[in-house]
Amino acid sequence: MLFTLEVKTSKRVELIDITNLIYEKLKLSGVENGLCTIYTPHTTCAITINENADPAVKSDIIKFLNEKIPQNFPFKHYEGNSDAHIKSSLVGCSEAVIIENKKLLLGTWQGIYFCEFDGPRVRKIYVKFH
Repeated sequence: MLFTLEVKTSKRVELIDITNLIYEKLKLSGVENGLCTIYTPHTTCAITINENADPAVKSDIIKFLNEKIPQNFPFKHYEGNSDAHIKSSLVGCSEAVIIENKKLLLGTWQGIYFCEFDGPRVRKIYVKFH
């Protein structure tokens, strides 16, 4: 079963916890055991799994990526968002999570994040349960 989510971002670079959105769709899917694939079809954003207990983790990730891959680096890409393309490639556009007994097998402190690197925008996320 495939679901399409829309996420409206509010900053150029931000990480948004979408774990609860994925759980909502899992309940609707009726899948008890299987796999959940989370994918975004954009070249300047990403999907990742990381700690969601301490908000400092999100800001640390953003700070590190922005320092190592600055927007003002003299890239050749004419749109001025090469940093976002590189960040997206490094983080990746999808994640897969095992489903067992109607639950995502995430670690105690893990959450699923949508990573915006060229916002603000309205973005799509596809969620497939199988």
